[in-house]
Amino acid sequence: MAFVPGLCDVFADPRNIFRQKFKAKRLSPTGRGGAFAAAGAGAHREEEMKRICLFAAAATLFAAPALAEDTITIGFTASQTGPLNVDSLGQQRGYEFWRDEVNASGGIKVAGKSYHVNFVSYDDQSVGGRVQQLYTRLVVQDKADFLFSPYSSGLTAPATVISEQYGKVMIVSGGAEEKPFMLGNKHLFMVITSAGHYLSGAVEALKAKNPQAKIAMVYSDDPFSKTVLASAAQQAKDLGLDIVLNESYAPSTTDFGPIVNKIISSNADAFLGGGHYSDGATLARQMYDQKADMKWVSILVAPADDKFGELGAPAMGVTVPSQWEIQVSYKPQFGPTTAEFAKAFQAKFNAKPDYHSASGYTSGVILQHAIEQAGSIDPEKVTEALNTIDVTTFFGHIKFATDPGHHGLQTAHEMVLAQWQKVDGKPGRQVVWPAAAQSANLIYPISASQ
Repeated sequence: MAFVPGLCDVFADPRNIFRQKFKAKRLSPTGRGGAFAAAGAGAHREEEMKRICLFAAAATLFAAPALAEDTITIGFTASQTGPLNVDSLGQQRGYEFWRDEVNASGGIKVAGKSYHVNFVSYDDQSVGGRVQQLYTRLVVQDKADFLFSPYSSGLTAPATVISEQYGKVMIVSGGAEEKPFMLGNKHLFMVITSAGHYLSGAVEALKAKNPQAKIAMVYSDDPFSKTVLASAAQQAKDLGLDIVLNESYAPSTTDFGPIVNKIISSNADAFLGGGHYSDGATLARQMYDQKADMKWVSILVAPADDKFGELGAPAMGVTVPSQWEIQVSYKPQFGPTTAEFAKAFQAKFNAKPDYHSASGYTSGVILQHAIEQAGSIDPEKVTEALNTIDVTTFFGHIKFATDPGHHGLQTAHEMVLAQWQKVDGKPGRQVVWPAAAQSANLIYPISASQ
C-alpha cells in the first residue's frame, strides 16, 4: 500500500491516522494574544497540511482493491446435512469443479476484463424452511451477482421466489418440477429435463417388453416425485398399461416393510417410484429382502449414484431415469467432452461423476457462456443472452422456453434410462434406452440380472 511521501510520512503507519486526528483536536489553540496569533498562522497551515495528508492517506487505506470489482459472486445453498446430502454433494462438486477450472484459466472474459468467480454458500440442512432466509442473505448481505439452485424441487421452489424478487438470474440444475417456471418468472433457467418427462423412457421401454404389465406406483410425497409419477401414470394409461397401486409415502419414511407388503398384495409385476437417495435405496433393498419378485423396477434418483451399487444383489436390474451418463457422448460446441470431464472430475474428487455432478457443472458452463455472449454481467443483459441459447455441451442439447407461461423451462435436453448390470464382473450402470444411446441391451425380467 502506497502513502503520500514527505510530510505525510507520519501516516506511513495507518494507526497514525487515528493518532494524529486525535492529537490535532487536543492541540487546538485555546488562548488569545500575539504569541498565539503569530503561531496561529503557521499552526493553521500545518493543520491544513495534516488534514490534506490525513484525507489522502485515508483514501488510500480504504480504497477497495482492484480484485473486488473484477469478481463475480455466485450464491447457493447445499444440503451438507440431512437426507438430501448424497445427491446435493454431487451437484455442489459440479459447481466447484466449474469454478476452479474457470479461475485456473484466468476467469470469465467480459469486455476486456477477466472476472474471478467467487462462491458463497450455506448449509440448508435439507430443510425448505431455511431456504428463503439463506437466499435473501446471499443477495442482500453477501451481494451475490448470480444464483445457483439448491438440490431438489422442494428446496428450489422457495429459492426461486427470492431470485425473482431481487431480479437475480438463477440457473437451476437440482429442481426439475415445472411449477416455478409457470408463474411468469423471468430470471429462472433450468438446464435439466423437467419432471414431467423423467419416466417417459421407462414407461416406453416397459411397454415394449411387456404390453400387459401391471404397475405399482409408490413414491415420496414431495413436489418433484409427485409430478414425475403423475405424468408417468398418464403416459402408462395412454399406452394401455394397468396401474394396480398408486400411493405416496411421507418423505421421512425409513421402514418400507408395510408398503412392500401392499405392493406384493397388488399383484403388480412392475414398480415405478421412489423419491431421493435414502428412501430409494431402502425401497430397493426391502423389495429384494421381502421377495417382491418384480419383473421391472424403476426408481428415481437413488440408482443414479454409484453408492447404490454397494447394495449388491438388490441393485441389480434396477433402472433409473438419468439426466446424463458417462457412456452418452455428445459433441460439445464449447467446454470439455464427456471423456475429458469424467477424467478430470475423477482426478479431482477421486470419484466418478454422476448426473448431479454433470448438471451442476453445466450450470456454470451455461452461465459463463451467457455472460460472455452478453459482454456484460448486467443481469438483464445476461437474461437476454440466456433466452437465445441453443447449444450442445457434453451434457447434451440446451435450450430454454421463452413464452411467459413456461419461461426458462428446458426444451431440448433428453433423458436416458440406465440399468444396473454386471460390468466386468462388478455392478455398474449401462444405458439401455433409447436405442440410439444404448451401451448395453436392457435386461428383462429383472431376475435375469441377479
